[in-house]
Amino acid sequence: MRAGAGELPAWQLTKSAGHVIVDSLVAHGVTRAYVVPGESFLDVLDGLHDSPIDTVVCRHEGGATYMAEADGKMKQLPGVAMVTRGPGAANAHVGLHTAWQDSTPLVLFVGLIPFVHRDREAFQEFDIKAWFNSGAKRVMVLDHAERASEIVAEAMFAAMSGRPGPVVVGLPEDVIREHVDPAVHPVIPVATGGMTTADAAAITAALLDSTKPLFVTGGNDWSQAAADKLTAWLEKHHLPAAAEWRTQGTVPFDSPSYVGPIGYGRPRPTYDLLEETDLLIFVGTVPGDVITDGFVCRQDWNKKNFLVTIDSSLRGRSGPVSWQIVAKPDVFIRDLVEIELPVKEEWKAWTSRMRKEQEAFAALPPAAPGNGPARMDTLMANLVPTLPHDAMVTFGAGEHTNWAHRYFPTRRYASMLSARNGSMGYSVPSAIAASLETPGRRVITIAGDGEFLMNGQELATAAQYGATPLVVVMDNQEYGTIRTHQERHYPDRVSGTQLKNPDFALMAQAFGGLGIRVEQDHDIPQALTAALKAIDDDNVFALIHLIVEQRVKAY
Repeated sequence: MRAGAGELPAWQLTKSAGHVIVDSLVAHGVTRAYVVPGESFLDVLDGLHDSPIDTVVCRHEGGATYMAEADGKMKQLPGVAMVTRGPGAANAHVGLHTAWQDSTPLVLFVGLIPFVHRDREAFQEFDIKAWFNSGAKRVMVLDHAERASEIVAEAMFAAMSGRPGPVVVGLPEDVIREHVDPAVHPVIPVATGGMTTADAAAITAALLDSTKPLFVTGGNDWSQAAADKLTAWLEKHHLPAAAEWRTQGTVPFDSPSYVGPIGYGRPRPTYDLLEETDLLIFVGTVPGDVITDGFVCRQDWNKKNFLVTIDSSLRGRSGPVSWQIVAKPDVFIRDLVEIELPVKEEWKAWTSRMRKEQEAFAALPPAAPGNGPARMDTLMANLVPTLPHDAMVTFGAGEHTNWAHRYFPTRRYASMLSARNGSMGYSVPSAIAASLETPGRRVITIAGDGEFLMNGQELATAAQYGATPLVVVMDNQEYGTIRTHQERHYPDRVSGTQLKNPDFALMAQAFGGLGIRVEQDHDIPQALTAALKAIDDDNVFALIHLIVEQRVKAY
């Protein structure tokens, strides 16, 4: 049938489902997608061509999902990654596990075989629900093209609602090419909870009855405004706050109320205070495996624990629960700061004591280089004084991370990005995501030699898109954390942990950045100056390859 005069033909009144998916992501505020392309989702890639979404082409699906996961930690909006079927989906799984255990909103789009080829063992076919159902909040497949926008809205909602986490969306190659009504599904609002009158009365009574209370902040569901309000309220009342492992910065590093991190390798005074405190108030997280040192610490059912989390199921919780407040951190803090309390002298003494312990723990070592091999202590002592107020650090897993835990001045929310599931390979991708999100911000990543080679190739992505982190590779020629456990349980039987490494500085130069190899301690100040100059003046990433002795630890 021919269109009438002035009317558009029917095909111009529709869009492909792949293009509608992109329109829907734009409507949800997505500004960046991390992609390893595949023929299975070419129509979505075509939709990205003219969209305002920045398409960051990555070199490995693990790197892409790590970058998207880091985005989710920074934004309170799901990070978005796109990969292809079969092998691509398998490679992306590591980022999903990180998002699951770290409670990070993430949406992973996976191109699939054509619908008409299903269940015939087609090229790269796999069962997406069987693979991902146990490690994602939801797994959805777009089997009906007209539901394209609806499924995007549902995926974004599922990733953010309740305890945040990863969602997987399968996109059959033929379905996304079908043309549908281009209308975009509205954004589905996410419930944030809040304190009831009973909640406010309970937490007020518990604080008034306490002489040694302690707040513990954690999770990825905060805003800077809420972090600022909580800090001001804690300081006003001389109340202390510790940070969940690898989430430092919600209460600033130099706040008189900040008393240190709680997690693996934590300083002993912080470990002890979990048992000593008579009231624990967890905000945005729960006392899980890492905080309780393997479900050992704080297990006495007579202890008083208040848990503030939007997850009513308290998944991952260990130990007693005296009261649960079902709320996201922002709305809890909104209500908390309206509570006025008399300041107890016991609170002042308790907070002051722990603060002094934290200050002593975080005091920088001497900046003057010593004789002999390079040392991470010297690097941190020279780096930290140069850092601006909003400096950010990222890292993956390993003993090298402890220098950041101890010394890095985290002064803003999400100024520390890491993989709390202990996943290696996170350092470089997360630093790239952070640098792209906030151009000009000083972003430092501290990588171990074993970890760096897992996703170090993403430096090509950094060069391609203008990310400018400072990458510090601490090279001690071993998987240090595993060696430590090995020495503890199988002393003097080193096996399966030793490494022989390439010249990482030359690698950095090959990728288009500045690379500096440092073997002697006295060369560290000059190397740092050159690296920071390259970042600021030449707008390139810089890498310092620091050759250190084995078995030297931050604490």
